[in-house]
Amino acid sequence: PSGMATHAGMTTDEFAKIVTDWFATATHPKTGKPYNEMTFVPMRGLLDYLRANGFRTYIVSGGGVEFMRPMTETAYGIPAEQVIGSTIVTQYDLVDDVPVLRRLPKIDFIDDGPGKPSGINKFIGRRPIFVAGNSDGDYEMLRWVTAGKGPSFAMIVHHTDATREYAYDRKSAFGRLDKALDEAAQRNWLVVDMKDDWKKIYPFEQ
Repeated sequence: PSGMATHAGMTTDEFAKIVTDWFATATHPKTGKPYNEMTFVPMRGLLDYLRANGFRTYIVSGGGVEFMRPMTETAYGIPAEQVIGSTIVTQYDLVDDVPVLRRLPKIDFIDDGPGKPSGINKFIGRRPIFVAGNSDGDYEMLRWVTAGKGPSFAMIVHHTDATREYAYDRKSAFGRLDKALDEAAQRNWLVVDMKDDWKKIYPFEQ
């Protein structure tokens, strides 16, 4: 979110075009593959399964929401209105009498840590019964979802495969997974080990 205000001054449509153009050509530094081919096959399958059984699926991320929305439907089958993320302040403006929303250099909402359950409540308006996360930034969301009345399910994707993806958890500067991993067993959260549990991670794998 610290870099979210770097495109302040431009309109939301202008920013969306920059993001769309970037995703059309950008490749992952490790694999050289386009980012839309870097989605996790097991998670895509899980999302498809949930939707086929009546669930509405959402992305709840600490990333900038306007950066994610242009690509989530193609990559994950999740439309823009079902993406919750960090936001900057926007302001209504007129350009040659055409209404636009202009991005301001001011953070509006940080959708990480305790902000995630707040964001879910604000934008969805109901407590989910199924949640998946992969870092301590998801801890409060995992706690809140599984504290609801009735059935609930929480899972943690543990990045353990340094060969096919990356291996990181407790000491990582990015995506640290420590507290949530420690408490997973006592809270009945399922921990998925990417190296041991996922036969295939990316679509392009043989």
